[in-house]
Amino acid sequence: MLACVAWFAIGAARADSTLDPSLLPKIQSATFEVVAAKPKDTLTYEKPLPMELLPYQDRTDKYYSIGTAFAIGPNTYVTAAHVLMVGYQTLWGLPELRDASGKVYAIDRIEKFALRRDFVVFTLKDPPNIAPLAVDTRPGLNQVVYSVGNALGTGVVIRNGLYTSNTPEDQDGQWKWIRFSAAASPGNSGGPLLDQNGKVIGIVLMKSPNENLNYALPMGEVLDAPGDLARFDRRMAYQFDVFDSTLSGTFKGDFKLPLSVPGFFAAYAKAFHPYLDSQLKALLDQQSADLFPDGTGAHQLLYSGPSMDDFPQLVTRNSDGVWVNSGSSSIKITLPANGYISGGTLGGNILFHLRKPDNIPGAAFHHDPKGVMDMLLKTGFLKRPIGPERILVTSLGEPGDTGTSTDRWGRTWQTWSWPVPYADGYVHLYALPTPDGYAILMRIGPATTRHDTVINMRALTDFISLPYDGTLAQWKEFLADGKLLPAAFRNIKIAFEYGKDFRYDSQRLAFSFTPELQQIDADSMLTLGFTFFPDAHGKVVWDAGQVWLAADNHDRHWISLLRNAAPPADLDDSYQSFWKKVSGRQHPYDGLAYTDGDTSKINAVVPPSRGDDKPSVLYTAYVYQPGTQPQAEMKQKLDALLKSVKVKEQ
Repeated sequence: MLACVAWFAIGAARADSTLDPSLLPKIQSATFEVVAAKPKDTLTYEKPLPMELLPYQDRTDKYYSIGTAFAIGPNTYVTAAHVLMVGYQTLWGLPELRDASGKVYAIDRIEKFALRRDFVVFTLKDPPNIAPLAVDTRPGLNQVVYSVGNALGTGVVIRNGLYTSNTPEDQDGQWKWIRFSAAASPGNSGGPLLDQNGKVIGIVLMKSPNENLNYALPMGEVLDAPGDLARFDRRMAYQFDVFDSTLSGTFKGDFKLPLSVPGFFAAYAKAFHPYLDSQLKALLDQQSADLFPDGTGAHQLLYSGPSMDDFPQLVTRNSDGVWVNSGSSSIKITLPANGYISGGTLGGNILFHLRKPDNIPGAAFHHDPKGVMDMLLKTGFLKRPIGPERILVTSLGEPGDTGTSTDRWGRTWQTWSWPVPYADGYVHLYALPTPDGYAILMRIGPATTRHDTVINMRALTDFISLPYDGTLAQWKEFLADGKLLPAAFRNIKIAFEYGKDFRYDSQRLAFSFTPELQQIDADSMLTLGFTFFPDAHGKVVWDAGQVWLAADNHDRHWISLLRNAAPPADLDDSYQSFWKKVSGRQHPYDGLAYTDGDTSKINAVVPPSRGDDKPSVLYTAYVYQPGTQPQAEMKQKLDALLKSVKVKEQ
C-alpha cells in the first residue's frame, strides 16, 4: 500500500509545474492584447480631470485593453465572441490586436463566429510574421495547464493550474466546458489555455463565480464549427419595468461570412434588433388581458381620480396584480429664478420634474436640449471616477440624436440621446413638455444595449402619469406652441385675461369665473389633473379629471372641480362608500362650510346637466379660503362658481 501511495505521488500532475522556457518566445509572439482606441472626450467637468491619480499606464495608453487573442494558423486568430462584441455599437475604436512591442493590427475579416459557444475567428489586414500556436483537440484530464492572457492591460502573463474536469454547458449540454484551476483575470477572456507542451487546448472565457475553477471552450469546438458562418443560438430572458413577469426566448439564426468588422456588426444588428422588437411585443401581448388599462387590476387606478403631485409617476403592477402609480422624488435641487429639479429612481429608470427658471422664455426652453441637460446634471447623476475621486460632469454638449415620439395617449415626447465616450454609453432622455417645464424619463446604459433601451423607453411612456401644472404666465406660453400640446388639448380650450376673467371649456366640462371669486393674474396657478378613466363608451382615455386653480403659489385661495365616476362592483367598500357620499350629497359635499386646520372649506356636487336620477359621473366643486371664514361668505363664493359650471357628460 505504501508503495502504491508513493507511486501516485510521484506520477500525479503538479499545478506548480513550470512551462518549458524555450516555448515562451513563441507563446508570447502568438498572443495579443485586444484593444480599442480611446475616444475623444467631449464632456465638460466641474474641474480639470486629475489624471495624475490614475496609474501611469492607464493615463498614458491611447487604448483600452479589453481582452486577449491568439494565432492558430497563417493569418488566423481567435478570441472570445464577447470580447469582439465590446465593439458592437461602440463609442470607442473598433477592436484591434496589439503585440508585445506595442504595434497595433487592424482586424480585416470575421471568418467564423458563434455567440453561444463564445468564440470568433478572424484575419488581420497586415498580419505579423509569426508562428501560430499548435492545437490539441484531445487533451487529457488532470494535466497541468496554463492560462495565457492580458492581465488587466499590464501585458500578457502566464499562470498555471490543473485541468480538473469537464462540465456540460447549461442550455442543453451540446458541448462540455474545460474546467481548470489556473488563475484568470477579466483581461484573460479570449486567451489560450495551454498544455505543458505549449499546445492550445481551449479558449479562456469566464471565471467561476463560486469556486476557483474557470471555464474554457475546447478547441475542437472552434475547429469543427462550420466555416464562413456567424451563428447565434442563445436563450435570453426579456423583462419590462412595469411588471415582474419575464419572457424567455432564444435568439437564433445565422448569416454568411466573411465580413469586415463594420459589416459584421451591421449584419448582427439586422438580426438582433428585430428579435428585441419581437420579444418586447410578445411580452406585452402575453400580458394583454391584464395589461394596463385592461383587466380588473386596473380598476382602482381608473376610479381613484388624478394625482395632483407634479412629479411624474410610472404606472406599475404590484404583486397582487393591482396597477398603481409608482415613483417619488428623493432629491430636489434649487435653480435660479424659482426653478427646481426633483428626481427619483424606479427600477432602471430616473424620473425628473424640471420646473424651468422664470427668466428663461418657454419658447426657448422647450427647444434647448443642451440647456435642459445642463440643468439635470446639477443633480449629480453623472460623475466620472478618476482614482479615488468622482468628478461631476457639468455638460454633455448638444445631443447626438434628437427626435420625437408620440405615445398611445397622444402625448408627444422629445427624445434626446447623448454619448458618454469614456464609459462607452449613452444618456437617453424622453422629455414631455409641460407648462412649467418638463416631465422626464431617463436611462443611462451601455452602447451595446442602445436599441433595447430606446424601444423600452418608448413603450414605458404609455405608462407615465402626471398632471399639467404652471402659472397662468407659463400656461400662456405653453398654449401658444401647438407642437407641445397633447392630443387631449384638441378638446380643451383655456382662455384668460389677467384681472378680468378665466374660461375653461372641454368636451366634459365648462366653467368660468372673475376676480370677484378669485384673483386672476400672471402668478395664479392652474393645474389640470390628467388621469386615466373609461369614457361613456367604456374606452379608457387620458384626460383632465380635475381642474384646480389658486390665486398664487403661496396661499390657500383655491377653487377646484373634480370628476367622480360610479365605481364597478369589484372595487371595495372605500370606493362604494365614497360614491354613495358624493351621489347622496352627504358631508362634506352638502354645501356647508367647515374648518380643516387653518383653512375654511366648502364643497358641493354640481347638478347633472340632464337631471339624471342615477348619473354615472358627477362633478364636485371645491372652494378653499385661508383662516376661518363665515358660512355666508363661503356659500357666496361656492354659488358663484357653481353658477358658471356646465357638465357635458353623464
